[in-house]
Amino acid sequence: MATWQRNSKVWEHFDKTKEKKVQALVMGICRVNVVLTRLTLRALLIIAYIDSCKRYITGLLKKYPTTCTPRQADVLTESILNMLVTDMRPLSMVDDQGFKEMIKQFNPDYHDNYLPGRSHFTKLMEKKYYATFEKVKQTLGGVKGFFTLTADVWTSRATEAYLGVSCHFLSEDWKMKSFILDTMPLEERHTGANIVTWMEEVLTKFDILPAKIKAVVHDSGSNMVAAMRPLEEKYGWASIRCAGHTLQLIVNTALKETTISRALGAARQLVEHFKRSELASTRLKMKQEQMNVKKNTLIQDVSTRWNSTFHMIERLLEQHWPLTATLSDPEVTPRGKHYLDLKPEQWVLLEELKQGLAPFETATVYLSGQQYTTVSGLPQVTSSGKSFIASAEKGITQRWGSICTFSADKENPVILAAALDPRYRKLKFLAPEDVIRVQGTVEVLAVKEANAGTHEHAKVQTANGSGRIEKTALDNLLESVTLTVCVNEEAASKEDQDVQVVRSEVQLYFKEATVSKKDDPLKWWSENEGRFPTLSKLAKSFLCIPATSTPSERIFSTAGNICSQKRASLSAEHVEKLTFLAMNNNVV
Repeated sequence: MATWQRNSKVWEHFDKTKEKKVQALVMGICRVNVVLTRLTLRALLIIAYIDSCKRYITGLLKKYPTTCTPRQADVLTESILNMLVTDMRPLSMVDDQGFKEMIKQFNPDYHDNYLPGRSHFTKLMEKKYYATFEKVKQTLGGVKGFFTLTADVWTSRATEAYLGVSCHFLSEDWKMKSFILDTMPLEERHTGANIVTWMEEVLTKFDILPAKIKAVVHDSGSNMVAAMRPLEEKYGWASIRCAGHTLQLIVNTALKETTISRALGAARQLVEHFKRSELASTRLKMKQEQMNVKKNTLIQDVSTRWNSTFHMIERLLEQHWPLTATLSDPEVTPRGKHYLDLKPEQWVLLEELKQGLAPFETATVYLSGQQYTTVSGLPQVTSSGKSFIASAEKGITQRWGSICTFSADKENPVILAAALDPRYRKLKFLAPEDVIRVQGTVEVLAVKEANAGTHEHAKVQTANGSGRIEKTALDNLLESVTLTVCVNEEAASKEDQDVQVVRSEVQLYFKEATVSKKDDPLKWWSENEGRFPTLSKLAKSFLCIPATSTPSERIFSTAGNICSQKRASLSAEHVEKLTFLAMNNNVV
């Protein structure tokens, strides 16, 4: 048989031995001595190769059958439900043709015989809601310490109002925990009195005693402020205004200063020009490339979010020279529109604004966290800058002046949280006499905490009747006075000893050096709980307080995704259930 050049890649998979085997096979079938041509042999080899692939694929199909058992179908259905809840997709999605076609490609047998419709998934969602609700309720019932609530009111696309309430606490292992309690639909006016009633209803729903609530964090809306007064008087809840909302008011007021306002107006006009002009936008990209500047687009700020103004300024300063070069091009900017470029003093002012706003941005991001303690850092919030800070100082004094003030008559949970944070326990932001008052208050609270535990133990002993001996009336008459005196003296002595132990604990805590601000105070307490058993209980009560009402605002961000334009007709009950599941999806 003649030899030939083998140019095809197919030949790489076959050797001379296989060629002879194929030739022998053909000769055996045909019963003749055949000399195969190059093309014939190559065709036969390719057919053999394809046949080998088919056998391999068939084996895979046999190994992974496309049939679906009822148990497998339940798993797939549960997976689809979790996807709908977690990703906040409409339940009606399961009836959409595209979704069905996708499921059919994944598993035809499940699609044909098991895939439920929307009504079935609605029932499954409700069942999952009740299971999650009971789990959250059970978890909250096992918490020994105090809770903090955040509350806010929101209106959906369908103009339906909701009250969002979240709950926060520290677990036994000093982990920050939070649950969304309710996205309650509101049918009545959002007055302070009604909000009080609704808040109480939420607690009743989860069997939470009002005495277990340490504080409520809320915005500065007049109705929320009005609601907190009776709740504070009735239950002793501390009312804490959202630090993020307060920062927004402070910054917005400062940005209204005439010089600053004019510079920002010019900056917005500049950004708007590049957003509207395709020519200007294209030339800006060319200048960015020529000057080796990041090809970032300009940012237009939003009036309701001051930090968007900060990001607009930051981006303008980054693109300062490409912008100026683009505006100087006569093809881009006609003679009559050279006013679009900012004046030199305005660029300088924007640089000052960036420096002044940067600490506020950092503070807002930090104080909005949920996985670490935040309220203790509130008194430490400071800022720097030139013209901006001069305008902001007045607002800080007016709106946050009470944060750093302390009164022996009324607890300031922010100051007490800072005192119980090992990073800030020296309270350097207070006057020396106020530091002594705070330490005294912490000592009083610690003694109360210790006495509460002692009295609870005494109640148990009395209820069990331990050490009780039957006596005659005469014995009782003769011994009553002596017995009472002895018992009282013994109790007083024991109480004095307990008080002295607590005082020593408090003094030792405040004498120790502060830890680094980079350290985690919750981890520190976890490691030092044995050294400060009474103070650790107080720390759990105060360090779980969030500095902002961001958690309740996140509820509405989730609810807003659920109440999308496509789902504007979704019932309030299902909005509540879907939001609860989406926000508490790690519970079960």
